[in-house]
Amino acid sequence: MKTLIDHLGQYAAYHRNPRNVFTHFIGIPMIVLAVTTLLARPFIPLGNGPTFLTPAIIVYALSCAFYLRLSRAFGAAMVVLLAVFVAVGAWLAAMPDAIWLGAGIGLFVIGWVIQFIGHHYEGRKPAFVDDLVGLLIGPLFLVAETAFALGLAQRTRAAMGAHTH
Repeated sequence: MKTLIDHLGQYAAYHRNPRNVFTHFIGIPMIVLAVTTLLARPFIPLGNGPTFLTPAIIVYALSCAFYLRLSRAFGAAMVVLLAVFVAVGAWLAAMPDAIWLGAGIGLFVIGWVIQFIGHHYEGRKPAFVDDLVGLLIGPLFLVAETAFALGLAQRTRAAMGAHTH
């Protein structure tokens, strides 16, 4: 199984242009919110109370397990961030159908347009074209890049740099 460094190093190799990385800080959150919004329905009741399960919660749990397997620190950050996206997605899903679908589909399409603009600057196809796991690594890459910008996880950054050369 690939390690955190393997995944981030491979993803970073597709994201060297600063304009591309910048577009990812806009497009990826839009796409994640779109997915959590669209998957926030249907509500699957659990028992007789107000507790329910949604496809978004299932995807959240599986994604978080993947991130935590790669790194406790980055995984914990992803648990918190994705919980916010799931909560906002649930809020949007509670809106009338037109708002729910408009927000979900609109964010998804605009987010991907922004991503592809970034890859135009990069001059390289998106990482997920060669490895679908890249769809999960994108949000983690943003967390890593943010940590690096804050001066954190410098050993991870150095290992990634060695991995991509």
